[in-house]
Amino acid sequence: MKELILLILGLFLIVKAADVFVSASASLALKFNVPKMLVALTIMAFGTCAPEVAISFQSVQNGDGQIAFANVIGSCIVNVFLIIGLASLFRPIKVKHATIKKELPILFLITSVFVILMLDRLFDPFTRNVFSRADGLVLLLFFSVFVSYLIGLLHKGRDSDDSSEIKYGPVMSILLIILTLLITAFSSDLIVDNAVALADKFNISKKIITMAVIVIGTSLPELVMTMTSAHKGEFDMAIGNIIGTNIFNICVVLGLPVVVYGNVSLIGFNFLDILVVFLSSFCLHLFARSERIISRKEAVVMLSIFIMYYAYLFIA
Repeated sequence: MKELILLILGLFLIVKAADVFVSASASLALKFNVPKMLVALTIMAFGTCAPEVAISFQSVQNGDGQIAFANVIGSCIVNVFLIIGLASLFRPIKVKHATIKKELPILFLITSVFVILMLDRLFDPFTRNVFSRADGLVLLLFFSVFVSYLIGLLHKGRDSDDSSEIKYGPVMSILLIILTLLITAFSSDLIVDNAVALADKFNISKKIITMAVIVIGTSLPELVMTMTSAHKGEFDMAIGNIIGTNIFNICVVLGLPVVVYGNVSLIGFNFLDILVVFLSSFCLHLFARSERIISRKEAVVMLSIFIMYYAYLFIA
């Protein structure tokens, strides 16, 4: 019982900290007159990834690489199939031509590279699936390409019709950013330590604990921000948040701790897990291209895939 209470407390603190972090960071970013898509791809995406970053570093450092991988794989699947699915179900999301031609192909490329790097045994049946430092470096290299694209976006300037509110002043924003980062680091220790303890106590795999509890819990910031943005008709913010989050999850949340701490074994993950990660990016790109809108019918498809996959996790 103690471990479960501490795990829930950690999730509550880390989600609240991410929410304040995003608001404070966005207040600073909007001072520099940047476009909505850039804010969504960077401040919103990277800010809502703060819980995942902390958890991945903590887990890989502790030798629990399975938690880091389940964290990233689960987040990518939840972000698209659950969050975009729910948002599109309530209000179909319009996707700009530039997003279809630029941001979505970047996400699809990075996800495809990630999937290939996870399939060591496909190329050599006598080896075991391991995510190495070299794999992590490849992901960081692709992230640098993404960053160069973001720098190009910076020169476009803020949208003329953007009336986004600046919630905090510069000094308060900086103080809140520092405070929420400290809370995130503390909360990640609570979450990882107690998730491992629960898994050991009830003989449940760390993969299931992570994807069922940690991933859903830490995805609440993305869920709230995407649903709110879609409801207000801020479609750039809604889809940009998810694109940026998934890219950051794959390249930095996973790639960076692997480069720092070394190889991670992929024991516990099978071809279906890898396939569903690939499908998350493929379906998002495919559905966005159809009439430049993610419809309610496509939302139902996304939610159905999510339900079937998570049902499989608990049954298998």
